Amino acid sequence: MLRQADMATGRHAAMVNEAFVRKFLAGKNPIGLHFGDGNPKNPQWVIVGVVGDTKYQNLRSTEAPTAYLPLTKDGATFAVRTAAPPAVFMPAVRQIVNDADNNLPVIEMKTQSEIVDRTLFNERLVARLFGLFGALGLALACIGVYGLLSYEVARRTREIGIRSALGAQRVDLLLLVVRQGLLLLLCGVAVGIGAAMGVTRLLGSLLYDVRPTDAVTFSGVAAILIFVGLVACFLPARRAASIDPMVALRAE
Repeated sequence: MLRQADMATGRHAAMVNEAFVRKFLAGKNPIGLHFGDGNPKNPQWVIVGVVGDTKYQNLRSTEAPTAYLPLTKDGATFAVRTAAPPAVFMPAVRQIVNDADNNLPVIEMKTQSEIVDRTLFNERLVARLFGLFGALGLALACIGVYGLLSYEVARRTREIGIRSALGAQRVDLLLLVVRQGLLLLLCGVAVGIGAAMGVTRLLGSLLYDVRPTDAVTFSGVAAILIFVGLVACFLPARRAASIDPMVALRAE
């Protein structure tokens, strides 16, 4: 329940995040409004400020509407900004708290980098595993494409010899073989991209802040496969075109 607050009523001050404003205030100026649970016995809270959204548990959690209330019991977490490495100041901070009140225990001290690394550990592990399997799959695909196309060109050694004996120029033979190989590559890449786009949608839940249909990744993989395929067509074709036509004609 939200109402315009009378700042002189002594209501408790609170801060809310942007998700709270979007969900409950619908574009209103939140400063000065108050909220509560509708029970007059419970305190009413005056909104005195708005802070940005944040995630506390993990990166995949949503930014839920949150109210920040004054600390009256239990523990709390404080952040200290330093210009030097924070680990240097940990003993000094602990001593300052102890001097202020030796009944205030400092249970645990961590740097922000340690907290971020721990939060991102699972995401980074999944990313590394995906990267490893992706690189392995790409390597196997390149080996398969190279082997298949080079074998296909090698099988045409007799044809290349006949064309050479009939007067075909070496450049024309190379262009013929590479053009046909490129056509097969483009068809294979088109089918592969279509299949990959369908499969990656099933893996979208495992990716964080990465689109399943990332254009850069798809274009990069396609370019690598096309390059490998062109090399696989060009090298055997060049060797076959360099063979004496009589030798090529004897090839099985």
